[in-house]
Amino acid sequence: MKNFFVNVLKGVGMGIANVIPGVSGGTIALIVGIFERLINSLKSFNFKALKLLFTGKFKEFAKYTDFVFLIEVLLGIALAMVSVAKLFKFLFENYPIYIWSFFLGLLLASIFYVGKAINKWSIWEIAAFIIGIGVSLLISFGTPAQENDNFFYLILCGAIGASGMILPGISGSYILVLMGDYQLVVIEGIDMLTKSPMESMTILLPVMIGVVVGILAFAHILAWIFKNYHDMTIALLTGFIIGSLPIIWPWKTGVVETLSNGKEIVTGYDYNLPEMNSEFVIALAIIIIGAALIIITETIANHKKRKETDKGLEG
Repeated sequence: MKNFFVNVLKGVGMGIANVIPGVSGGTIALIVGIFERLINSLKSFNFKALKLLFTGKFKEFAKYTDFVFLIEVLLGIALAMVSVAKLFKFLFENYPIYIWSFFLGLLLASIFYVGKAINKWSIWEIAAFIIGIGVSLLISFGTPAQENDNFFYLILCGAIGASGMILPGISGSYILVLMGDYQLVVIEGIDMLTKSPMESMTILLPVMIGVVVGILAFAHILAWIFKNYHDMTIALLTGFIIGSLPIIWPWKTGVVETLSNGKEIVTGYDYNLPEMNSEFVIALAIIIIGAALIIITETIANHKKRKETDKGLEG
């Protein structure tokens, strides 16, 4: 039961991140220590899993896919997206600098702990680290493309966007903005779901196909890379997180584009330096609190690992 609540809570963290522009659920998964397990669970959905499922071997299927863990995390993500997201929407509308400051503190501290997981730095790890920063910065400062409703392009949007949701440092929703189809998919497609289901599905169906294919294929790739190039992968992901910091920077003004239906979306940011006032002092305190949460979490986790190791040695 304890593991259930812990995994749901970690899923809530991922869900919150996925509804925030510029923040990746994969980053939270990496911070709370479930990223590799999540990837391995997703990549286990293959022909063997299907065979176990359709032959009625449900216990073997659940064990092989780590199904209970996956459901717990997905439950947390769903809970966050329908409940906590509303709170964060209020905070972003009324206290944007403070909420961005909190996430900045989380990411600054997590960079150290994620990078610390690299056992040995070589020229390859350094190269992967630099590439990760570069790719993430290109995405952060990218110019949105034109809208495209082509069936195969929508599949591509779903696949890349979904991959971004599980890849640390890369925001899936922001990728959709850059690919030009954020309005078409998130606003028009979902908005038409109750009014004109058939028309809506011409947009959402290829996106959903891309999401499923993207997550499963990407999970296989990431799991293989993790297994064979662990240190390089961690270095690359650390670079991704560092490159995503500009989007988390609290003192920025969104570049807003008004859509054809009158709604507005943020397509980029103008960055500013903070003014030395009481707001900055509060924001700085919140950054420290965010960083402290990661430090405390890591300290407790390391203490628990040491106790389990000592118990194993005694046994």
